Amino acid sequence: MARFNKKGKNKTLTTNLAGGVAYSENPKLELASILLTSFANNQYYRSADNTFDRVIELLSMPDMQKFGAKASIYGRTKFGMRSISHVVAGELAKTVKGLSWAKRYYDAVVYRPDDITEILSYYLNKYGKPLPNSLKKGLAKAFAKFNAYNIAKYRGENKDISLIDAVNLLHPKQPQDVLKKLMKGELKSNETWESKLSDAGKSENKEQAKADAWKSLIAEKKIGLFALLRNLRNIIEQAPDMLEQALEQLTIKEKIKKSLVLPFRFTTAIQEIEKCGYAPKLVKQTIRALNRAVDISLDNVPDFEGRTLIAVDVSGSMEGKPLDIASLFGAILAKKIDDSDVLLFSDQKTFMTINPDDSTLSIANRIKEKAFMSGTDFHLIFQHNNAYDRIIILSDMQGWVKGGSPSYWGSYINSSTLTEYKKKTNCDPLIYSFDLQGYGTLQFPERNVYCLAGFSDKIFDVMKLLEQDKQALISEIEKVEF
Repeated sequence: MARFNKKGKNKTLTTNLAGGVAYSENPKLELASILLTSFANNQYYRSADNTFDRVIELLSMPDMQKFGAKASIYGRTKFGMRSISHVVAGELAKTVKGLSWAKRYYDAVVYRPDDITEILSYYLNKYGKPLPNSLKKGLAKAFAKFNAYNIAKYRGENKDISLIDAVNLLHPKQPQDVLKKLMKGELKSNETWESKLSDAGKSENKEQAKADAWKSLIAEKKIGLFALLRNLRNIIEQAPDMLEQALEQLTIKEKIKKSLVLPFRFTTAIQEIEKCGYAPKLVKQTIRALNRAVDISLDNVPDFEGRTLIAVDVSGSMEGKPLDIASLFGAILAKKIDDSDVLLFSDQKTFMTINPDDSTLSIANRIKEKAFMSGTDFHLIFQHNNAYDRIIILSDMQGWVKGGSPSYWGSYINSSTLTEYKKKTNCDPLIYSFDLQGYGTLQFPERNVYCLAGFSDKIFDVMKLLEQDKQALISEIEKVEF
């Protein structure tokens, strides 16, 4: 009987959402993938409701409750993932009642005051009253994190559940002076950019009032990075004289590094700016600044030694936000890693020539322009004679090729293709498989790839960890304390 060289466990085969065969992720990897990639909107192969249903299924599995709690805190505080974290918090409330850590979890998962109201709204709409004690006590304690400005900004007066409703439901003890003003209607968000612009819109000379409001907000630095990105077009239209100062704030290195704004927001901002039918000089100035902002973010990316292949899925299911993320992600890696190649694949493949002197966003746009938008054949990633130390796959991991048997295009054959590639090129590359949609299936057995999800400067740090620890993402989540 073998004592050490025991028979390996078979991976579980499943059918992916495109109809092809794939390996199932273990529950922790799948939940982490969903939490770090889901923006609670409809995906190509799955609706938001189906995503929520799968999260609920995963949370009901053995030993998944505390991991799910840690993963939701990690996703909310490190990656800025909001709605999906609220779903986890709402669902856990039904099952963690009486557990010693439950109250601490609900305090820890709250990052902004509106997290309190969103979690309450989710729970009450689905389960109704009464609220579990751990949920009530944890959310009530979370109020103490915020000052008058924070609470005023997120009062949520027009929402189903406002902060006033939350106070009535939770009876928080701190901060009493602020909460008393809130309940009396004396706490106004006069200093937020939304309120200043709202007040300006009510004045007789709206144009001048809005220009003055922008001048005050930008000069006094009372508007954050995300809000500036969202309002660049408004600034061009309403306060062009303040644009230069606004762009200076958008290109502050420390501000970019500390922000939870995901990098693809820069491309979204540019797409909105390009809709301006006038002020071409200001539009060009803005686009140049946004290009600089993305290039500044390269400082967050660690150096990787060796030759790297960056394989970008440009199939039909990637259209929209997944391709935006993949193209930007690929461009950042291509700029950062000197010895790298970019491969675009769908049901065909092409190696793309990159000019390292181009800006990150220029490279990202070129990737999108060359997208094939057809099926997805993962074999193509390995059907060449180039040897690599590292292969990074940016995809929704939904392998399928029109006209082919779904089983043929599944993981088992991909695993064989990988084996053949290693023999042919005499290399044994690290493979980083990024699931950009969190669908929960792998195109290779986990032992052959490092499974990651999401897009943030933290991801690159995790990639670096994976050179030493295959389960780095899970390990990072397990480190969360509350």
